[in-house]
Amino acid sequence: MSDARQSDGPLPAAPLSEVARLIDSARRGDRACRDELFERCRSYLGFVARAQVETWLRAKVDASDVVQQTLLEAHRDFDRFQGVSEKEWLGWLRRILAHNVSDYVRRFRGVAKRRQQREVPIRDPAASTLSPGVAEPAAREHTPSQEFVQLEDELRVAAAMEKLSPDYQEVIVLRNLERLPFDEVAQRMERSRPAAQMLWMRAIQKLRDMLGADEPAE
Repeated sequence: MSDARQSDGPLPAAPLSEVARLIDSARRGDRACRDELFERCRSYLGFVARAQVETWLRAKVDASDVVQQTLLEAHRDFDRFQGVSEKEWLGWLRRILAHNVSDYVRRFRGVAKRRQQREVPIRDPAASTLSPGVAEPAAREHTPSQEFVQLEDELRVAAAMEKLSPDYQEVIVLRNLERLPFDEVAQRMERSRPAAQMLWMRAIQKLRDMLGADEPAE
């Protein structure tokens, strides 16, 4: 299995003021900067959406559709965004995305209720491992590897993840974003628990190598 789709050397860190610069230029009417600002966030929102869309909902809604809807709404309401930093910008986008996921959940729960017994009942999101917009930890301990998604440079993390193989992406989304226990990760990926754990360790190490991190994965 190939570890990466593209070059796996360390990714250069983006200038700390780059996103703020794009936000400012977009507000001043620079269309190119506005388009770049949104495009930079597409991969990041894709991973967030994959973590927020419940398993039962994935058969009905593609995460990319949620991302597209989120970006369209953010474009439309850009003038309402009051922040200036990357953290504020990503937080605003996440809130729009979470709202859209919740809308899909309400919509399809309503459809299922009207259909009653005509199809297999869908699982109650409140009883699932990951409620829409809320990642529940799978374990009490939090190692540096488990907390990589909280790095300030989240766009850089998402860009690195996009270069990983599909299996590496999936195991990181399941374990680190959805915070599922390894037993469930293994079940989702149709692997044994030891195989899922080994895959996760390799994926995290690869990601950290691409990010140029000094600490080994745990």
